[in-house]
Amino acid sequence: MLRIANGRVYDPANGVDGEVRDVCIADGKIVAAVPAQARRIDASGMVVMPGGVDIHCHIAGPKVNLARKLQPEDHRLDVLPRTKVTRSGVGGTVPSTFTTGYRYALLGYTTAMEAAVPPISARHVLEELHDTPIIDKGFYVLMGNNVLLFKLLEKRRSEEFRNTVAWLLSSSKAYTAKLVNPGGDEAWKGRRNANVTRLDEKIESFELTPRQVISALIRTVDELGLPHPAHIHCNNLGHSGNFETTLETMRIAEGHRAHVTHIQFHSYGQPAGKSSDHATSKAREIAEYVNAHPNISADVGQVMFGKATAMTADAPLGYMLSRFSKGKWVSADTEHESGCGIVPFTYQDRIYTHALQWAIGLELFLMSSDPWRMVLSTDHPNGGSFLCYPKLIRLLMDREFRKQEMAKVNPRALRQTALADGLDREYTLSEIAIVTRAGPARLLGLTNKGHLGIGADADITIYEEQEDKEQMFSAPRYVTKDGELVIEDHEFRATNEGRVLHVAPDFDPSIVEAIRPFFEENYSIRFDNYPVNDSYLGKHELVPTKRQRTGAP
Repeated sequence: MLRIANGRVYDPANGVDGEVRDVCIADGKIVAAVPAQARRIDASGMVVMPGGVDIHCHIAGPKVNLARKLQPEDHRLDVLPRTKVTRSGVGGTVPSTFTTGYRYALLGYTTAMEAAVPPISARHVLEELHDTPIIDKGFYVLMGNNVLLFKLLEKRRSEEFRNTVAWLLSSSKAYTAKLVNPGGDEAWKGRRNANVTRLDEKIESFELTPRQVISALIRTVDELGLPHPAHIHCNNLGHSGNFETTLETMRIAEGHRAHVTHIQFHSYGQPAGKSSDHATSKAREIAEYVNAHPNISADVGQVMFGKATAMTADAPLGYMLSRFSKGKWVSADTEHESGCGIVPFTYQDRIYTHALQWAIGLELFLMSSDPWRMVLSTDHPNGGSFLCYPKLIRLLMDREFRKQEMAKVNPRALRQTALADGLDREYTLSEIAIVTRAGPARLLGLTNKGHLGIGADADITIYEEQEDKEQMFSAPRYVTKDGELVIEDHEFRATNEGRVLHVAPDFDPSIVEAIRPFFEENYSIRFDNYPVNDSYLGKHELVPTKRQRTGAP
């Protein structure tokens, strides 16, 4: 049992905005009161928030391992030694499993969601997630280029399509469906540097379009009542003029829930008569659409200057980036489920495109009228490491610091954005608590996370309040995970495993025999070995669907 006393509490989910109050913990949960003899932490002069929740990152699985192997120099320069409490590990833009868990906790984050996993790779991912200490975690399973789903959709076998989506989620122990450049992999498999560029373009080898795939998966996920909507990496990521594709993708939802991920990378315009190398900002148009449509949510995917690693299931994008970097890169194809591209990358403040990307991300944050639906991410490690979060928070909270940083970037790029016109908004501590904690938890449907109400998971971060918000958010004084004090006085005192968060939507059992022939004809493993056994879950939490919560048929 533990009492956190006299802290200034920021708990926006419960309407608490900097009130001085106590937070009590017992049996891993937040409770109304604890006995007088319970351990007491005096948090006077400190800020108390729920543990951070990263809605979109890349921290486990085959692509992450490939990225680690691709950059041994990163690891040699950033070694995490073993201590009495922690295991050894290595860092860089793609840290090892142990380092990932520890460094999230050292920022005050207690939950992180791996954003892109082919179903066939689920076992690998679960093994790595078990090796990632402290934080709770889950993953989104790739479906936007799944050949089996394409075949069912092409033949208009809608009921079998819905049951197959549910079966894939349940069999892989995933959290929701992820779409990446729907339809792009089929072109890439057959023709070098080929891609789909329009939502009504025919997908190669199928009588099907990206629009049909996006629409079917958005609606299916909503009908299944998953806690988090379809998680969408739009077509044409990174290309000038792609904001039109992004707007059209959001319109396809037609009132259904949809989450557009790393939306900064999808917010580019193209001036008339200029080459595609001269992108402009369309952050205002994107922000205005999201502001006006409460069914749409997004994470920003902020670019931060310095080293990064492009890591994506968008194989054509990986190839395009490799042409720019002219260094090491990897391209891979995963059976009938996904492609993959990995490219070490460095964002530089004097390069026009990189500066524009940095500015567009900040525009989206500063133009958002609802921080509950435009939440914080760097698409780790694509836009930058999650270790950049404290600096990003300072950019949002401190306009003078933001102006200093703006003075360092390519001025021509800055003139293309609204940052040059002012945008003097400063985020409050309550808004930071929303975009890093309460908002992602709500969008994920995690009712026990992101807040400090009675019954919530006792995942709590205590920061020493400082004027320099980058320094403040870089080093919490205390962190509790499930009520256990894992960080005290900035040092590890304990570690734990953390839970795997997953769903198991209901499906018609007859779908198993209906799809078996496709697997036996096309896959490299036996169909009966494809679903992940429950033994792989270890410590876990089954998050119910809306149908399961309400008992709806």
